[in-house]
Amino acid sequence: MGTTSATQHGTDSGPDKDLDGGGRLGRIARSPLGWMLAGMVGVGLVSALTATGPGPVPVLGAAAAVAVYWWVMRRVARRSTPEIARSGAAREALLGGGIGLGFILVSALLITAFGGYSFSWAGDGFLSVVWAAVVVQVGAAVTEELLFRGLALQALEQLWGSRAAIVITSLFFGVAHLGAQGASLWSGLAIAVEAGVLLGAAFLWRRSIWFVVGLHFAWNTTEQLLGIPVSGHAPEGLFTVDVHGSALLTGGAFGLEASVVPVLIGAALAVPMLVLARRNGRVRTRRDARR
Repeated sequence: MGTTSATQHGTDSGPDKDLDGGGRLGRIARSPLGWMLAGMVGVGLVSALTATGPGPVPVLGAAAAVAVYWWVMRRVARRSTPEIARSGAAREALLGGGIGLGFILVSALLITAFGGYSFSWAGDGFLSVVWAAVVVQVGAAVTEELLFRGLALQALEQLWGSRAAIVITSLFFGVAHLGAQGASLWSGLAIAVEAGVLLGAAFLWRRSIWFVVGLHFAWNTTEQLLGIPVSGHAPEGLFTVDVHGSALLTGGAFGLEASVVPVLIGAALAVPMLVLARRNGRVRTRRDARR
């Protein structure tokens, strides 16, 4: 991750110099916490205005969020943005999407095999349901990954190393889902492990936002189309699901993500990703962060 510092001109001080990166305001903005907060405000505002918009608005919001992220990283943080490079983006998104699809399908099949789920065709319009799911989940996947992996994980990693960054962002990811329908301390912990740790490990492994966006998008979209609540939200899907037995198996009202099954599978996926990230030199230690 390369960084470039702004060139200072002379010893004059003033508002223009501060905003250009030479004074105290510039130094604060260029600090990891400074550009993290600036990016979160910008991307978060775009998400709030577009996430539930009609038609393609969430997709347009996702594109705007990427533009905001790029601007903050290049103009405020003064760093390059290889994590959102267009080259290879489709390949990374498809690879992540394949893992996300397999993750949810295997989890749902195991829960069904143990008697937790039974599915029936909902009978609603196929294309309209799929379109609605795709546009909403594109917006959610892009903005959440820019916030948690692009901004928070990379900023905290620069301060304290990769391990601390994954732990902190995972905890915040779990806390962020505590306000959903059917949420509990267990569902927050489950989300922190199966999503926070898994997505954090996936980002360290590939160092690509598009990879984690693909994984996140396929995860949420598959859940929604199966008719399973997505983090407590129950939008229209292609199927309806009847839930039987223990909430520890099924996830209860919160949905599959509060089941112990994806927690175990998510942890099993995260471990090899972290091993590969370390082997490829993509894990930063606290000593590296202090350099």
